[in-house]
Amino acid sequence: MTEAEIADLPEITIDDLDHDGRGVGRVDDKVVFVDGALPGERVRFQYTKGGRQYDQGKLAEVLVPSPDRVEPACPVFGLCGGCSLQHLAPAAQVQAKEHHLRDNMQRTAGLAPEQWLAPIDGPHWGYRAKARLSVRQVRNKGQLVGFRERASSYVTVMDACPVLDPRLDALIQPLKELVAGLSRPDRVPQAEVAASEGDACVVIRHLTELTDADRQRLADFQAEQGIVVETQSKGPETAGPLDPARPADLFYQLPEFDLTLRFRSTDFVQVNQEVNRQLVSRAMALLGPAEGDEVLDLFCGLGNFSLAAAARGAQVYGLEGEQALVERAAANAHDNGLSGQTAFTAADLTETPLTEIARARSADKVLLDPPRPGAVEACKQLVELGPERIVYISCNPATLARDAAVLANGGYRLASAGIANMFPHTAHVESVACFERGETGKPHG
Repeated sequence: MTEAEIADLPEITIDDLDHDGRGVGRVDDKVVFVDGALPGERVRFQYTKGGRQYDQGKLAEVLVPSPDRVEPACPVFGLCGGCSLQHLAPAAQVQAKEHHLRDNMQRTAGLAPEQWLAPIDGPHWGYRAKARLSVRQVRNKGQLVGFRERASSYVTVMDACPVLDPRLDALIQPLKELVAGLSRPDRVPQAEVAASEGDACVVIRHLTELTDADRQRLADFQAEQGIVVETQSKGPETAGPLDPARPADLFYQLPEFDLTLRFRSTDFVQVNQEVNRQLVSRAMALLGPAEGDEVLDLFCGLGNFSLAAAARGAQVYGLEGEQALVERAAANAHDNGLSGQTAFTAADLTETPLTEIARARSADKVLLDPPRPGAVEACKQLVELGPERIVYISCNPATLARDAAVLANGGYRLASAGIANMFPHTAHVESVACFERGETGKPHG
């Protein structure tokens, strides 16, 4: 686009950021979401999509920049869909996420906590210890390995990723060469990578049988890169080591609780371990588990919060929808000497009647860490069960606010809330909220 063409584009003043990290403003009283623009800026933009209620656009020129605008560190920022906020200073990113949580709580639930907690923060680069990378072979571009482009199914042309753990970042270029040399590179759609305090691992997803030559090439790659290679022919349960005698030893530690938690390459774990350690510490400080307490941990995963509560002396009952994670939680409890204080059961928490489970009925304290859709049905039942304290870990402020209203209407007060910057340079908001039984936290206004 020429300078003259840019000069003819519409102008807009940006007032806010949306949940995807896009600037929000108005033109002729109609909301416009502008990708790449920041609050406080006056910009020129190009329309990309129109709608009845709002329009969408992309940044063309910054006329008045935000004092928080910075130069992105990654050369493919703006194209790659992995990050959306590298152009915003890290401290301002944290403030924007706090604002997003406050706004959702007030707008959806009419709530404000009695105490806003200081934000949890950690490393802003090299923090991501787990990722699923797309793999494509594209004419004129060669072998591609990376994240998908923003709002697209195309794979970003990239050679490095500064938010990945350095061990994983260093694998992107070698992975391109590895896949390109396989017998059917067109039948390898993804590579899942994981780094831990033990091994680093690459899971090669393949849609056709690997040849002996392919397996040798993978073995050579494993030796050269000093990582463990796994192959996956179908679902996550089929992932396993290329060499059965050399399985991946993946684990992370929670030193405050003297815990080591092991996981498989395809398991869900928090990708930012420094922030996760702080989040577990804060959750336990809010929950206050102690000897004599009975704790219910909903969506317990492989025991990230359950075992910390047990290490403080509580009896913990964990419920989780995925059987494989239930087995991993039990194994982690055993390995950490906490089997006598824990029990784990597989249950669909969108349907399971908690009020019919004896250990749920007797729980004094509850922790829940649901996926993005939240846990509205579980919260309705918790109101009936009436535990004295509920700590809610959320990865979606909108569903947290919705569920908070359920708890507040059921007689719980919102004692405290705050964010954890689990995914720097993205618009993702992780948060924690503590609810206590009482009558002062009901929605208002």
